[in-house]
Amino acid sequence: MSDICKNWSTWLKKTRFSYMNDVQIQQTLNWLMNIRNIVLDMADLNENQKIADFGCGSGLLGFGVLERFEDKVELIFSDKFQDCLDECQNILKKSEIRSNVKFLKSDVCDIKLENDYLDRALTRSVLVHVLDKQQAFNELYRILKPQGMYCAFEPIISQNTKYYQLLIPDEVSDYFDFKKAEMEFMSNPNDPLVNFSAESLDFNMQQAGFSNVEVNVQKVVSKYSPTIETIENWFITPPAPDQKTMKERFMEYFEEKKVNNYIEEIKLTLSKREIRVSSDTALIKAIK
Repeated sequence: MSDICKNWSTWLKKTRFSYMNDVQIQQTLNWLMNIRNIVLDMADLNENQKIADFGCGSGLLGFGVLERFEDKVELIFSDKFQDCLDECQNILKKSEIRSNVKFLKSDVCDIKLENDYLDRALTRSVLVHVLDKQQAFNELYRILKPQGMYCAFEPIISQNTKYYQLLIPDEVSDYFDFKKAEMEFMSNPNDPLVNFSAESLDFNMQQAGFSNVEVNVQKVVSKYSPTIETIENWFITPPAPDQKTMKERFMEYFEEKKVNNYIEEIKLTLSKREIRVSSDTALIKAIK
């Protein structure tokens, strides 16, 4: 594992941006802030509510709540990784926000809270790292009060632009071999990154007991000219601290020499032109 991917807090601050240039990083941060505000607006937050940011990471949603209400709400930062809770604590100490905050080390599939405790449960890019999404929704439903609300945004990675979609067959060697491999691992039911769709999330929430379920998909399309360095980082940057890189995924199908050749051919091909990529994000709202 690379030095910039030792844990979740480091991945959130450094690794996930390692394949982007400064402009792309700023665009991504602006998009995150915008979509954070959309989620918080959807949640219909009010004073005196009990609110939790599950899988809080570096606290994007939770600190958004505090910016709006400070100590007029009870907020819980919850994550199963201590380094993320430590990061949120450090940020809070450096801020001037008056707060009524608790920190809870807990897995979203086994939340250490009593039944009917919260008014609002929030997640941001959390379910994408959970294998058993039904269990997560069952737990979120359990700890919410009647008429409590769950709001989130989750990337639908299985719908993102694939590498083979950026190419035509005669541009790289073994195009169809790599296309088949990518289609397989990007639809692997045992991979939490890709084992779901907007429709399956809707189904899981209704199975958990939620009503008034809304799963609205937002598609973001961008055009840019990737550099050779950018393309290299596509293949060696892990999508999470506990996940394999794209290169490692392809190496489950082919020898490293063949994979390296494929990557080099993609570098030569795509670094010469503008590409168009799309990604889907689900905006989620459901009521107990």
